[in-house]
Amino acid sequence: MKSLQTFLRYGALAVYLSTASALWAQAPQPERGGEKKKDPSLAAIEDEAGLPRVLLIGDSISMGYTLPTRELLKGVANVHRIPTNGSSSDVGLKKLDEWLATDGAGKKWDVIHFNWGLHDLKHWKEGKLDLAGPQVNPVDQYEKNLREILARLKKTGAKLIFATTTPVPEGSGGRVAKDEIAYNEAATHVMKDEGVAIDDLHALAESKLGEIQLPKNVHFSNPGYKTLAEQVAGSIKTALGK
Repeated sequence: MKSLQTFLRYGALAVYLSTASALWAQAPQPERGGEKKKDPSLAAIEDEAGLPRVLLIGDSISMGYTLPTRELLKGVANVHRIPTNGSSSDVGLKKLDEWLATDGAGKKWDVIHFNWGLHDLKHWKEGKLDLAGPQVNPVDQYEKNLREILARLKKTGAKLIFATTTPVPEGSGGRVAKDEIAYNEAATHVMKDEGVAIDDLHALAESKLGEIQLPKNVHFSNPGYKTLAEQVAGSIKTALGK
């Protein structure tokens, strides 16, 4: 009886494995290299010895100008960035200590160029952009978050540069055009109070709006990101005394 039970058990297992193998062979397999690749701007870099260390913090706009900024500062500075989209200022508060240790080596930062704003002013409902939902962080909360973030950034001893939030054009999903103006006013007030340098990317982008920003979209064309990068690199060089 025991032998029969063993036979049935292993026989059933053999049938199961045979069926599973057949189904797996029939199932469509992903093409090699067809997996979603991580944005190259998020990849870690190795420091070049003897160069100052710079950290970029920000959302997808900063991701867009990371690589051209790094190229412009080649031989001048090691330009790192946080390994993700910086999202809204409340997320920044939660993740800041982790991000400041981005390279995991406990080395000091010479310059930190940072921004929050586009994810704070967006309207969000049920996990998606929706004007029927509330803003992620109203202006007063945004300002409060920035003050807390700034207090922690100052402890690093790095020279700090705040980048103003770039324009929200008409038709941008889940965002109201020109809302960034009030957020930039609040941020500018905080930075001036604390003596932090300001990289006015908003003014730059607004002066070239039809040329460098995508229509009905907060994002930029590749040449647009290069234009932003030129100003970002310039602000970093100034902070480094280059």
